Amino acid sequence: MIQGIWGRKVGMTQVFADDSSVVPVTVVNTAGWFLTQIKTVEVDGYNAIQVACLRKKYEGQPFAQEWLKKLKQHFLFIKEIAITQLPEGLVVGSSIDLGTILAKDDSVDATGTTKGCGFAGVVRRWGFAGGPGSHGSTFHKRPGSIGNMRATGKVIKGKRLPGHMGDKQRTVQKLQVVQVRSEENIVLIKGSMAGKPGSLVFLRKRG
Repeated sequence: MIQGIWGRKVGMTQVFADDSSVVPVTVVNTAGWFLTQIKTVEVDGYNAIQVACLRKKYEGQPFAQEWLKKLKQHFLFIKEIAITQLPEGLVVGSSIDLGTILAKDDSVDATGTTKGCGFAGVVRRWGFAGGPGSHGSTFHKRPGSIGNMRATGKVIKGKRLPGHMGDKQRTVQKLQVVQVRSEENIVLIKGSMAGKPGSLVFLRKRG
């Protein structure tokens, strides 16, 4: 059995639930992924399938065996998915059927990469208040003292300082699947998840 599925985050929107309430959802597109290799315990030491996402110029084209000889030329992303048992009828070159993995009301863990914000100061990165905005203050957005009650110039370990912000892998657990549109290769997940539109996300089914 396949444990999860890779896709691309499209963005967020709202849909109506069965009780007519409005539910905020994240749209994930799982189209364009093909099975490129099957790994087994006997050969590779573990069970998994290798899937790859086509580059934009090859989208919409039927799978060709020649693509397997030059994976990086034809595929933009190459990932692995753990499996407990190989499903029947799954062969190299076939596309992954979303409907066989996820269903409405399933619980999933969504893993993605947060939006990169470059080098950020303490106000944006950690939410510091900063100094007064008027009356001649020169403190502004500086971090302030960083070596209080320590020997000559030593900085306390874990001190919050300016630096690289974002671009980290984060997992949001126990999200609910609201809709699965197999014909469109789209799944709607209740709530938000890490990543900006177009970024990769992995949906791992719980249980």
